[in-house]
Amino acid sequence: MGMNHQETAAKHTAVDPDLDRDSLATEYFSLLPYDPYPVQEEAMLAYFAGDPGLGDQGVLICAPTGTGKTMIAEAAVYEALRTGRRMYYTTPLIALTDQKLDELRESAVRWGFPADSVGLVTGNRRVNGDAPVLVVVAEILLNRLLNPEAFDFSDVTSVVMDEFHSFNDPERGIVWELTLALLPPHIRTMLLSATVGNSLEFTSWLSRAHNRRLQLVSGDERKVPLQYEWIGDEILNDFAEKIAAGDDELRRTPSLVFCFSRSQCWTVAEMLKGKSLIDKDRQAELADYLNAADMAAGAGPKLKQILMRGVGVHHAGVMPRYRRMVEELFQRKLLAMCVCTETLAAGINLPARSVVLPSLLKGPKDKRKLVDTASAQQIFGRAGRPQYDDRGFVYALAHEDDVKLNKWREKYDSIPEDTKDPGLLKAKKQLKKKMPKRRSGETYWTEQQFLQLQEAASADLSSRGQLPWRLLAYMLGKDASVAPLRELVSKRLLTPKKIEEGQRELNRMLITMWQANYLSLDPKPTPAADPGKTKTDSGKKTEASQAEPPPATGGLFGEILDQMREDEPAAQPDAVEQPESDEEDQPRIKQYDLDAYRPLTATPTPRLERLVHLRSINPLFGVYMADLLATADPEERIAAFESVLEVPGTVARFTRMPRIEDMPPGTLATTRLDPQLLKLGLATPEELGAQGGEDDEEVKDRGFGRVMFEEPRVWPLTIGEKIHRLFQNDYPTVQGVRVRPVWIVGELLNYDGDFNKYVTTKKLQKEEGILLRHCLRMILFLDEMANVPPENTTVETWEDTLDDLADILTESCRNADPQTTEEVLSHNENLEDTLISSGRRQN
Repeated sequence: MGMNHQETAAKHTAVDPDLDRDSLATEYFSLLPYDPYPVQEEAMLAYFAGDPGLGDQGVLICAPTGTGKTMIAEAAVYEALRTGRRMYYTTPLIALTDQKLDELRESAVRWGFPADSVGLVTGNRRVNGDAPVLVVVAEILLNRLLNPEAFDFSDVTSVVMDEFHSFNDPERGIVWELTLALLPPHIRTMLLSATVGNSLEFTSWLSRAHNRRLQLVSGDERKVPLQYEWIGDEILNDFAEKIAAGDDELRRTPSLVFCFSRSQCWTVAEMLKGKSLIDKDRQAELADYLNAADMAAGAGPKLKQILMRGVGVHHAGVMPRYRRMVEELFQRKLLAMCVCTETLAAGINLPARSVVLPSLLKGPKDKRKLVDTASAQQIFGRAGRPQYDDRGFVYALAHEDDVKLNKWREKYDSIPEDTKDPGLLKAKKQLKKKMPKRRSGETYWTEQQFLQLQEAASADLSSRGQLPWRLLAYMLGKDASVAPLRELVSKRLLTPKKIEEGQRELNRMLITMWQANYLSLDPKPTPAADPGKTKTDSGKKTEASQAEPPPATGGLFGEILDQMREDEPAAQPDAVEQPESDEEDQPRIKQYDLDAYRPLTATPTPRLERLVHLRSINPLFGVYMADLLATADPEERIAAFESVLEVPGTVARFTRMPRIEDMPPGTLATTRLDPQLLKLGLATPEELGAQGGEDDEEVKDRGFGRVMFEEPRVWPLTIGEKIHRLFQNDYPTVQGVRVRPVWIVGELLNYDGDFNKYVTTKKLQKEEGILLRHCLRMILFLDEMANVPPENTTVETWEDTLDDLADILTESCRNADPQTTEEVLSHNENLEDTLISSGRRQN
């Protein structure tokens, strides 16, 4: 460009609130380190040329991964800094915020502004939170928009929403949707997305539903084009060595090797560490770095061996401090390959020349299916570095069985069918006998499927998920009118039928909260026309929960249950609308007309405030559980809390609750839960720990190392499962509440909080990152639960015990990974920013 960037930047560091947009554009283009790609230039010009006063409120950029959308986004950052205004840069993942913070700080300094003009706020961490440019997770921005009295948006010039295709996320997409609906008109919006199938329809919907008009800029070409290759005749080990060989120009590394499970990552990395993948110079520099690093704990020694050979491992099971090492080494080009899960494709910047897929299938062994198109295209897009490569390489390898078959076929076909040579005829006959075969029960993928993933149309954007319970409680706490909620549902990007279902779901949620005494509704709900039956969403009719007494159970246990039922007072025709204050009474569900009901107001009761404190789990279940746990033993309380913090099944199977013989039911279970479950017919005696017959023949279950029986053994319910069953009985309309019993924190305490000793003794080093995250989430959850104390408890009996446990866990986590622990637990400074949890989706 011919101009010294430092000299140019020095001219523009002064703040000028009256600088016109044409001058801003000219300045920003002069500061670019290299000429922009056409789609980048078009997008930046569209952003600077638009005038909010004339109804132009920003731009939607749809372009493939690897198009350099960060350069486009930084135009809005430069505008805010140069004009002395403020802006937000949002990402969908906490894992991306640190990276964006570093990138934007580097750019700010390059432009002549101080690094601390860029800050960060997530639900877990704050860095210079008063900076004019803030990197935030999407939930933080929504939280602030919902609190206009606490957060002023009058001087905010723009909002950038990176990875905007997260609008399609079934759990968190609604955060992006509500944010767009609530943004003040004067704020310009820049949405950065991978290619979208219905981009025109989306911008039309945004204009029609929310009066926000965006220019659409789309492109299909990448700055660094991709070259796809199907590798049908080589296994991964040999292929990796092949693409790592040669000089800088010939090598296809650094490479990201994507696996669809954490265990597969370790298996592949172990295989690759025996190969020659890096040269002597990089090997020496790598050794110096690793020998100076502290990698003695947990998976550190194993990872160090792998890293020494130029191979990294990056997934949620790796401790965060080790993941940071892998990222640094890869960015310094000291690693030839990084074996990772697909989460890395979501935007973490590990520039690679190539991407390798050892498989195109994901899921459990018996349920494997082709990776979805959106994920595959995100993965493909990580190949090719604009600063270094003229193309990116995407390699998909055939199954090793097919590789053997292909190599056999090549040998077999090399012998002519019409040969007369006796030796060749004999060789061909012997080859035919040794023909490799595909295994029965194994799932395979094909070159055609690889091509299908490359050419598949981009996904359409549409509204996903329902209004979160906590958000609904919060909004009603601000305004009891139901009309805004009804209008919000009607404006969602859905078909008319889906919108109708959404209105029914809103009614169901309001009625559920009314029956649980969180709201008073005006007018009150109308009972369904047939009190004995109700229509389900599919149109079928099912018996209402209180239409008639349950049938006799039969057997000795059935006789006891039937006698208990006979001793109860007869059920009344009408369900109780509000629960009594007696703690034994639970909300009772009655069927109401969900189609025609239109409440005008939903006025909070004092109970509603309890829901707003719970961010980590469904708040209805959290409050329900808290009220039950007032009389629980310490072990029961820990087990109940752990069961609601989602842990991957592959980790849960190795961190199971102790057997009932080793941890008998505690006070809460024996005095309240078990009798209630029996009385309501929600559990059998065997599920509550009653022993089966003594003559059952034992059979070893090889999968889990348990003793099974010819008659299927009934595994006793854990404390979390017991609470969940009661909750489902009392709140049958609340969907999506899950528990998975684990004993991680409880077991860690048995090791005096020594995290490394725990994971090493239990041989859980390969999952230690997930275990650390679980403990950190437990600390945050304990803080939330301390805010919803059960009735008739004191600070000493409730909050103090939770605080004591949190202190022990904090020290344990701090000893294991001090930086990550401090980052996560600094959330206590940011409670006003955490209306919706932003910590579930992490890499």
